[in-house]
Amino acid sequence: MSQSETVKIRRIVVRNPLDAPINAIAERFGGAKSKEVERFIKFAIVGAFGAVLDSLTLFFLQAWVIPPIEPHKDLKVAVASSIAFFVAVTSNFIWNRVWTFPDSRSRSMRRQMAQFTFISFVGWIARTVWISTSYRWLGATLMPILLPEIQLLRPGYVPSVSAEAKLGTMAAWAIGVAVVMVWNFLANRLWTYNDVK
Repeated sequence: MSQSETVKIRRIVVRNPLDAPINAIAERFGGAKSKEVERFIKFAIVGAFGAVLDSLTLFFLQAWVIPPIEPHKDLKVAVASSIAFFVAVTSNFIWNRVWTFPDSRSRSMRRQMAQFTFISFVGWIARTVWISTSYRWLGATLMPILLPEIQLLRPGYVPSVSAEAKLGTMAAWAIGVAVVMVWNFLANRLWTYNDVK
């Protein structure tokens, strides 16, 4: 290619039906910071999609692939939770790079992915420790409270040995997702995507 030839790099811009309402909300409530509000809303939507993907993966793994039963129940919970987390992180990185922060291109995709993965790894460690240490007592606490409602839907239901563990895992997961989402947005905005204005 000669020096006189111009190479045009085509940037992929993802547009979807959510863009118009997100922009309207951001402009109404964000004022001078409307672009940042728009990014946070998009980040939250991507995170919500990731959370759904995460929970469905975790549910699938615990129901059919890695049930939380002895032997090694704690390890099985940690492995299933970790696999689900990394499926969601991969999805979140792709969507945040393409949709939430499309103007963040001063760093290579490889570097941004490394930063995003590092931040997610810190969140994953915190979340895994939280889930692994709290799922038993959360399950033991919540099962007696929720059992009457469960029995309304499934009369005569008697919880299995692993039902309490599954319930506790999902409750701990929900709390962990909320905390990790705030951590991920702030850390990624200040480090991975700090090149956008």
